[in-house]
Amino acid sequence: MAKHKIYTMSFASVYPHYVNKAEKKGRTKEEVDEIIRWLTGYNQGQLEELLEKKTDFETFFAEAPEMNPSRTMIKGVICGVRVEEIEEPLMQEIRYLDKMIDELAKGKAMEKILRKP
Repeated sequence: MAKHKIYTMSFASVYPHYVNKAEKKGRTKEEVDEIIRWLTGYNQGQLEELLEKKTDFETFFAEAPEMNPSRTMIKGVICGVRVEEIEEPLMQEIRYLDKMIDELAKGKAMEKILRKP
């Protein structure tokens, strides 16, 4: 089976779209970065290095220091599909991130986006 095209795309090529989506709704790049760090366990320096190296999505998620165990609390529909029902693990990780960026752009509080009690 062929890999999804997004797996081989560089994370850096999509990242500006995440930031633009957030900024159009009055949110910040720093909030986008906070979401990415929460989800993956990367620190800010590591994130910037991965962006600079144009790391692909597959590697970005495969080498994440620590995927947040609370990410399974992310529920809802993204691109017409329920994120909690996606069977392909890498696609689910990508869609978790997409869903969190959507929530940010919709004005949801960071505490709720980051699934804090």
